[in-house]
Amino acid sequence: MLHGVPAVGGVQYAPVVRPGARPSLDETPVADVAESERPAEVERLKAASAAVADRLRARAAHATGVASEVLATTAQLAQDRAWLRDAEKRIVAGAPASRAVAGAVGKIADALAKAGDLMAERVTDLRDIRDRVIAELSGLPEPGVPVPDRPSILCAEDLAPVDTAGLDASLVVGLATSLGGPTSHTAIIARQLGIPCVVAVDGLDDVPAGTMIMVDGSVGTVTVTPDEDVAARAVEGSRRDAEAARQWAGPGATADGHPVAILANVQDGAAARAAAETPAEGVGLFRTELCFLNRDTEPTVDEQAEIYGQVLAAFGDRKVVVRTLDAGSDKPLKFAGHPDEANPALGVRGIRIAFGNPAMVTRQLQGIADAARNTGTSPWVMAPMIATAAEAKAFADEARSMGLTPGVMIEVPAAALLADRILEHVDFLSIGTNDLTQYTMAADRMSAELATLTDPWQPAVLALVAMATRAGAAASKPVGVCGEAAADPVLACVLVGLGVSSLSAAAAAISAVGAKLGQVTLAQCQAAAEAALNTATAAEARAAALAELA
Repeated sequence: MLHGVPAVGGVQYAPVVRPGARPSLDETPVADVAESERPAEVERLKAASAAVADRLRARAAHATGVASEVLATTAQLAQDRAWLRDAEKRIVAGAPASRAVAGAVGKIADALAKAGDLMAERVTDLRDIRDRVIAELSGLPEPGVPVPDRPSILCAEDLAPVDTAGLDASLVVGLATSLGGPTSHTAIIARQLGIPCVVAVDGLDDVPAGTMIMVDGSVGTVTVTPDEDVAARAVEGSRRDAEAARQWAGPGATADGHPVAILANVQDGAAARAAAETPAEGVGLFRTELCFLNRDTEPTVDEQAEIYGQVLAAFGDRKVVVRTLDAGSDKPLKFAGHPDEANPALGVRGIRIAFGNPAMVTRQLQGIADAARNTGTSPWVMAPMIATAAEAKAFADEARSMGLTPGVMIEVPAAALLADRILEHVDFLSIGTNDLTQYTMAADRMSAELATLTDPWQPAVLALVAMATRAGAAASKPVGVCGEAAADPVLACVLVGLGVSSLSAAAAAISAVGAKLGQVTLAQCQAAAEAALNTATAAEARAAALAELA
């Protein structure tokens, strides 16, 4: 039995399938390109990177939600000027295009890997782009995940987000990686697909393709060649739990009738329409980045209003919470004038983009207000990466001037510590547990080595959630959770016990969360929360909560 970090619950038993071979980065010396042929070699590089970007954009156009965002962001990276300029210089100096790409990407990837604060997933993305461009230059098939001929469990050292974004959940029924964290894009997309996922699995790389394994995403284990009968019973138990979840029709409440709104996380009109078909009572997180990414210019107010209106119309008079643009860091915007930063994860991202682009936030709020008028709805709006009460007040004042109900995200520990003062200015709080965990534990949420630290079950993170909910109760204002923690049925019960009033998760997780809450009382949730707070590690917190909820 191999141990990792649980990312998405459920049990599956199937053979291992592994990603196809990447282009060889052979270090054998290759003759330099003749000087007369170097301009043509530069053009060949540009054409290859453009072809890769075009394919990714086409896939993004046919995807929804997180998958669409990941594909669009990676397409943008395929034509990023930083590595392309370096590669062009290497070609001008005589290097063949493939060698130039490998050298240029390797230089940037090494720099990112050494800066521990940066999101490690950028390194995975860059190397994936490198392989795709080199394959294009070499006339090889596009690298990536193969399509298995029977239901299989995909195992890898790490997976590029662009690969997980295109998975067929009927054939890839589980995921396991030896790297990655519980809130990596791989885990998030696995949750969107509704397939079990375990990350940071020690020893996984030694398991060959074709081996039968059992993945338990609820406890974070991978069992190699388990007893078939044991595996079958575990899978059947997981199937029964999933079936019970599918029967749940809402609304959200504990077994003794304490109401808890169960909401959906969406990113576009298609995802909203799909979520509206579930028992979701509304939208707790509408990510608006998708219409800004992979563009050379900012979308107009009218363009934004059209996109936002699709989501608002899908839910009619039900609650919709719109998060203003959360770009920067791993989601740069071409038109925002992002400075080069040594530490982007702690730099100009989220609401901080308004420091240098105040009119951008104003135009986005105007687009949301126009969409509200056009659809006859009353959306709430919230700002990401708020760190001070002054920032909250400035955002709230502007949102109210446009007739919108303002709130803020609690992602920065400072915001949780000062939640009472922030609530003097806004009408609600929404806790983003992904970033709150990363910043509380000073650990990159994409780092496999730090995966146990970036687990939202960490008692320090739960203590900050409790602080925010106490402030909300004192002010009689709602406090929800819209991070990935809300998609874990057991952790959702703990969050309710801490005083959270709403839970917003990927549409695929909604029924499981609602069904689990309906099986326990508020008193059990509170006991589980107290037990978890009194532990020293994430694993102990999970075990203590399970004991109270049994």
